[in-house]
Amino acid sequence: MPHPSTHLPHRVFGTAASGNCHKVRLALDLLGIAYRWHEVDVVKGGTRTPAFLAMNPNGKVPVLQIDDHTFLAESNAILGYLADGTDLWPGDRLQRAQVLQWLFFEQYTHEPAIAVARYIRAFLKQPDDARLPALIKRGDAALAVMEQHLARQPFFAAGRFSIADIALFAYTHKADEGGFDLAAYPAVRAWLARCRAVPGVTDMPSPA
Repeated sequence: MPHPSTHLPHRVFGTAASGNCHKVRLALDLLGIAYRWHEVDVVKGGTRTPAFLAMNPNGKVPVLQIDDHTFLAESNAILGYLADGTDLWPGDRLQRAQVLQWLFFEQYTHEPAIAVARYIRAFLKQPDDARLPALIKRGDAALAVMEQHLARQPFFAAGRFSIADIALFAYTHKADEGGFDLAAYPAVRAWLARCRAVPGVTDMPSPA
């Protein structure tokens, strides 16, 4: 999946145990793009410093530094930038839109439940947080949507691995750390195995 650009190494400001940041690492690794990783401790306020806010006023990781003056935030926007013109984002108009459909699903439906539950349990170490039951219910609903789709298709769009799969792999393969049981989702588990079989796909580290 070679990328046509020959930029100097990008810099990524992120948290290794964050799914949104792991997406960016996966895309860079899969495309063979050189980069330097700068770890940011979100729990200790690393995204609220003046230096970080100058790169992303929204105060969130990841941030991709493209050159001395250009910074790109929002994980799925970064995926689109990196994958443009490669096999990770199909060129067909409908297939590209279907990739976007799943990227929006991931950020609007999947991530706000599964990633937040994982953050509460794994980062904040609060397994009895009152928000968790509602998050588990919403996350299971998102997993059920994925299960229905993956029972019919090997990947999320274009019949092959794309940035839609990268986006959804990131938090799904660590969903157990948020309290989710994937035993009820055999198609999701089979899809995770197919993703892991793609050369360059690696698991995300767990929070310390």
